[in-house]
Amino acid sequence: MVSQLRVVANDTDSGLSAFVVVDSLVEGRAMGGTRTTATVTLDEVAALAARMTIKLAWAGIPIGGAKAGIVCDLPAGAERDRCFGDFGRAVAPLLRGGIYLGSDQGTSHRDRDVFFAAAGYDVAGEDVLAALPCKWAQLWEHCEDVTGFGVCQAVLAAVEATVGPGEGRVVVQGFGAVGRAVASRLAAKGYAIVGVADRSGTVSHPAGLPLPDLLAATDALGNISRVNLPQNVACTRRPDAWLDLDADLLVLAAGGDAIHDGNVDRVRARLVVEGGNLAVTPSAQCTLTRRGVPVLPDYIVNVGGAAVTGLLLTGLAPPCTVVHDLVEWLYDEIGHRIRRNVRTLLAHVDPQRPLGEVGLLMGGPVKAAGGNGGPAPRR
Repeated sequence: MVSQLRVVANDTDSGLSAFVVVDSLVEGRAMGGTRTTATVTLDEVAALAARMTIKLAWAGIPIGGAKAGIVCDLPAGAERDRCFGDFGRAVAPLLRGGIYLGSDQGTSHRDRDVFFAAAGYDVAGEDVLAALPCKWAQLWEHCEDVTGFGVCQAVLAAVEATVGPGEGRVVVQGFGAVGRAVASRLAAKGYAIVGVADRSGTVSHPAGLPLPDLLAATDALGNISRVNLPQNVACTRRPDAWLDLDADLLVLAAGGDAIHDGNVDRVRARLVVEGGNLAVTPSAQCTLTRRGVPVLPDYIVNVGGAAVTGLLLTGLAPPCTVVHDLVEWLYDEIGHRIRRNVRTLLAHVDPQRPLGEVGLLMGGPVKAAGGNGGPAPRR
């Protein structure tokens, strides 16, 4: 029996097709991102909303899980803005009623601001944000890479637990905000980014891609222009070519079910990280577990953006008068929580069960420790 609130918004005049699913409420509130792709479905959004509930529980943030989806593949411009404006007007009652909808795959912070404006919703009107030292949109300019930062913190925690490679070759599938941040931060730690996949195919170099050139050639939605890349960078349009690259670490930062029964035998990495939601199917996780390849689950590692929003909306962040101080606290707190959760999960490794399944059975670090409430933020 479905126990979610599911809202479908269809407008034949404007062409809007969108969904909002509220999976859980905590004190009348829920939150989640807005996924914008040409193929997003209600069932997909429902699964993501349920995942958000789990993600926030593991992060120790007292707010329920929700998710939205917009069927749209328009480039930046007036038509795209009209689509997000229509969405904002459709979901305005939900936004004003305690359901926060932010950015997600395919939805930029600018897109979010467009549908907020159309809805007449100002997040700064929330009582707990009255003392925010800057505008909401300005804060996110400082936190743009926070989800990728969290994914890297998870990798480093796995390395400390001798589960992941301390350095080596990395393939990043998906080069949106999360994928770019992961590539940049892991490269700074000595990893070689040998392959990156976007919607047009895969670019690669066995000794490591020239990351500055790659970033300069990438737009805000993660599409890489091949025109000005160095000649020694290999480019292929095969959508799954990233699976054939020799790598120690595979970061999945795009859509769901990237690894499934049909391609799991091609995975060559020693550690797989779900930088995107539901990136590895349950059966493929079982196959990788039998091969001794851990999969760090999405609900622990890619919580950064959600955690920033949740910590602020629930009043867990300390009052700050300087933006830098608030941002520094948020990154420090999120890094701490993710590293703690990875250590907690790895301490309960079961060779017969995928890590993601183990974590779901545990319910979260607080339940595993016998507690009865979310962990207090470190001050």
